Amino acid sequence: MEIWAEQALLATGWARDVRVSLGPDGRIAGVQTDAARDGAQITGILLPAPANAHSHAFQRAMAGLSERRGPDPRDSFWTWRKLMYRFLDHLTPDHVQAIAALAQMEMLEAGYACNVEFHYLHHQPGGVPYANLAEMSERIIAATAQTGIGLTLLPVQYQYGGLDRRPLGAGQIRFGNDLDRFARLYQGAAAALAQLPADCRMGVAPHSLRAVAPETLAQIAALTDGPVHMHLAEQQAEVDEVRAALGARPVEWVLDNIALHSGVTLIHCTRMLPHETTALAQSGAVAGLCPITEASLGDGIFDAARWFGAGGAVAIGSDSNIRIALTEELRQLEYSQRLRDHARTVLASRAHSTGRRLFQAAAQGGALAAGRACGVIAPGMQADLLALDATHLDLLERQGDTLLDSFIFAGDERMVLDVWSAGRHVVKAGQHINRQEIIAGYRKAMRDLGQTL
Repeated sequence: MEIWAEQALLATGWARDVRVSLGPDGRIAGVQTDAARDGAQITGILLPAPANAHSHAFQRAMAGLSERRGPDPRDSFWTWRKLMYRFLDHLTPDHVQAIAALAQMEMLEAGYACNVEFHYLHHQPGGVPYANLAEMSERIIAATAQTGIGLTLLPVQYQYGGLDRRPLGAGQIRFGNDLDRFARLYQGAAAALAQLPADCRMGVAPHSLRAVAPETLAQIAALTDGPVHMHLAEQQAEVDEVRAALGARPVEWVLDNIALHSGVTLIHCTRMLPHETTALAQSGAVAGLCPITEASLGDGIFDAARWFGAGGAVAIGSDSNIRIALTEELRQLEYSQRLRDHARTVLASRAHSTGRRLFQAAAQGGALAAGRACGVIAPGMQADLLALDATHLDLLERQGDTLLDSFIFAGDERMVLDVWSAGRHVVKAGQHINRQEIIAGYRKAMRDLGQTL
């Protein structure tokens, strides 16, 4: 298969009249510039499609349900978490599969080509494992088979309710495993994942320093040759608990005790001091940012200006899936910096516009976070491709970096024309090829849940 685009963002920069050949293995076989159309499929403005680097798929069904003030005098992440725990207690495997399929479909229609699923909902209500220990992981995999998205599945190890190693509370009991059972769950999920296309892969996620024994982090990471993700420094209460128990702030402890590299992604990192930001950026680890969720939950503002200045890599995720929108995540990231610093174009560089720098960072950092050979349009890379509609009113007569500025700061998913995930053409004319079937499944799940939400 061959695709032709009038403009495309390649590994070497912007080019015109670009012809991209896709191989049978889902990788890019060749790239030509100044090429004739000659029977190729004509599309819009061609870009590398980023990976969605952090998702809890089941939370998509909670969107809009957490905006009422509860009995607590100050609503916060912790009060939201209580609501989330009550919500998930009603979810069956069928519900999770239908919700995950909708979330993945919306990711693709927003321009993402891969879903990195931070998956911690493992057991039945009450904490009893399913007869198939990997049942819930298999439902994420089944949703992926329906949507065609690339998947990096990260089963989450969650053992304790806090750094004092207290037992998991009622809301967390569906997450919990000791190390032996978690290893068996991981192996079951890996066996099921083998049924998906070869671009899909496994990783692992110790939930946080609060939820696992710090001395077991190396054992958890040793289960996989894929990416390792962990929440870090998201809330002040978490920072305080880690400092009291371990004698150091979370980022300081991780820098001193974990061998960091580009295969490690640390999620949120909104509660960092300047020296922590610089040191963590220089460690090679990826910062997994979820700006919409971080704003929704009041997490704080990631210091992206300092992080970028220190050469740090970032990836973008939709986390709670309250709104699955690639453009809005990137816009929120930049606008949060502007509000804090009373400045404009904070994350632009002298070489590249704000949109170009944000988009390229998300594409390349997302590839690291997903453990996936993607993020650039070049031979040998996965054919994770996003095409914007060149006829959209806000893209008319735009060239080069201005296309990305217009997409991110004036546009949304309505500009997305086509998406390929490892060569699978799953979004055509702005809509997923199985849209109606996926929506019907989600409607059925929501009717079943009914007033329990």
